Amino acid sequence: MIFYFTGTGNTRWVAKQLAEATGEELYFIPDELKKQECRYVLKDGERLGFCFPTHGWQPPHIVRQFIRRMVVCSDGASVESHFCYAVTTCGDNMGEAMTILNKELAAKGLSAQSTFAVVMPESNVCFSFLHLDTKENAQRKIETAKERMVHIKEAIVNRQTGIHQLVKGAIPLTYSYIIGGYYNKHLITDKKFWVDEDACIQCGLCARICPVDDIVQLPPRWKHDGSCTNCLACYHHCPRHAIHWGRIKRGQYVFSDEM
Repeated sequence: MIFYFTGTGNTRWVAKQLAEATGEELYFIPDELKKQECRYVLKDGERLGFCFPTHGWQPPHIVRQFIRRMVVCSDGASVESHFCYAVTTCGDNMGEAMTILNKELAAKGLSAQSTFAVVMPESNVCFSFLHLDTKENAQRKIETAKERMVHIKEAIVNRQTGIHQLVKGAIPLTYSYIIGGYYNKHLITDKKFWVDEDACIQCGLCARICPVDDIVQLPPRWKHDGSCTNCLACYHHCPRHAIHWGRIKRGQYVFSDEM
């Protein structure tokens, strides 16, 4: 089984490829969290995978929340005997995101035995020093990611342990625990979203695509109840770019295999 979260589609693309390669089922984390309990039974020999985007050089809050709620058991051997892995997508680097993920997994008696990072087009518009990739750079990243996925799929299909192909960056501790710490404490919020009502066509796509049902009424309004993951799905998928975050206007990005 493969648990995944996505906002702009980068991680969905990765997770779907892994599902096709392994023949194992995909579970969308926001949908799983809406259930009364998150209890799963691994079949004999089944792999356990986690796919997530890096948010502020850390795993997204919603992924960590899910791991804390999940209960995994096995209908055969012990859960620890099953191959467990994790794949993160990131704009340029992922800092110590996998270290943080494995701390969450350790509390459940689990460990990602192999971990991978896939560099994808940037989608974060919340930091003034981060910029979306040009169309040419985005295409280059996707082509490189396709090549990287060939090797990742092979390693996962063959249950190869001890492989850690990560892109931590020059100062991973600073990225994850200082800059990322600030980001995850102060910028995971829906209070900075606003709508250009002259541009909004009230199509409702933002509400339908929000993974945590945080958007109500049209023109869109956010609940401000702490449920927002700041995945930016509403921002990037808006067909009229009527949704903005903060006062710095940036472009949009949604994954396409045909870029």
